[in-house]
Amino acid sequence: MKITIKRVGENSIIGSFIRDEFSSHAEQNNIDMNYSKFCFVAESDEDELLGVITGHVIYNEVHISDLIVKKGYRKCGLGSKLIAAVEETYTGAGYEKVTLSTYGFQAPAFYEKLGYRIEFVREDRDPKLQKYFFAKPIT
Repeated sequence: MKITIKRVGENSIIGSFIRDEFSSHAEQNNIDMNYSKFCFVAESDEDELLGVITGHVIYNEVHISDLIVKKGYRKCGLGSKLIAAVEETYTGAGYEKVTLSTYGFQAPAFYEKLGYRIEFVREDRDPKLQKYFFAKPIT
């Protein structure tokens, strides 16, 4: 059998393969995969998109993938409200922690202010590109 490796865009067949294989491997190890994606948005009363937070839940954690607030609306509490929406939604739902990562030029101090603790920092020659891995317990 000849095997070829090639780069492709994700599609429904690949998405199904990933879900099925992850699920079956977790089940073989008596783990509930418990996977779903989430997305919360902040909109103005004129339906202008001002911010978005995305991520997924898997196993026993909630992972924030992206938090983006539109320029001009940063440092106004919108990011904190989006984080709070995620935390409130999943608190008491059987998850143990919220996790995320950010770079030095982005928002490490912001997450610390919200009670997230640094689990690991991956150093880089450029401090702006150091990557911070955070977690916060939820009950």
